[in-house]
Amino acid sequence: MARAITTPRAGTPSASSETTTKRTRALLTGGVAAGPVFIAVVLLQARIRDGFDLTRHAASLLSNGHLGWIQIGNFLVTGLLTIACAVGVRGVLGREPGGTWGPRLVGVYGAGLICAGAFRADPADGFPPGTPPGQGEVSWHGVLHMLSFGVGFLCLIAACFVVARGLAALGQPRSAAFSRISGSVILAGVGASFATSGSSTALAVLWVAVVVAWAWLAVTATRLLREPTAVPNSLNSAPDRP
Repeated sequence: MARAITTPRAGTPSASSETTTKRTRALLTGGVAAGPVFIAVVLLQARIRDGFDLTRHAASLLSNGHLGWIQIGNFLVTGLLTIACAVGVRGVLGREPGGTWGPRLVGVYGAGLICAGAFRADPADGFPPGTPPGQGEVSWHGVLHMLSFGVGFLCLIAACFVVARGLAALGQPRSAAFSRISGSVILAGVGASFATSGSSTALAVLWVAVVVAWAWLAVTATRLLREPTAVPNSLNSAPDRP
């Protein structure tokens, strides 16, 4: 007896596409969680770490001392969550404008966080307790920490503008505008912190840049969670758009 062969009806999602969609949404959720986790862990340490002052010390200094492993772990975990989000962004934007370089830039920011955890910042400004005032000597791992921070933030700033193109292509003009404004604010904050280096103003504007950066990632991931997963690359022969 001949066996009937059935084919999926058009518009009916396959099991593999449903799995891809669930995986993409799970990855994007990492971007929603990364910022709140990072900030919450820093604020918790500000309360329990003797000598740490948010108005005088950067979060990177928390990597020092006997409890430094907490901030190191914070960098590593949130870095991995950010990289996961980058993969999720690629899954939604696909071959839309910004669908190639946007996720790559977000991924480099995540890698920068991981490197910032791997290469500890040097003790400075009296923290941990017993450290002399001022910057002190800069070690090789301190240089790599600052380099990781700088490269990561520059890539995130670029990602704000690149991903804005994809959001606009998805019919989300307000999200695209928010993305561009966020990139501008982060760029201004980082630039101002370098221009006023060593002052309390520098640290304040740097904190603003950090909070806006995490807010951008969380809001963008949340908006993309509402979008359908892009067609897998193997089913689309069109060339990538940057």
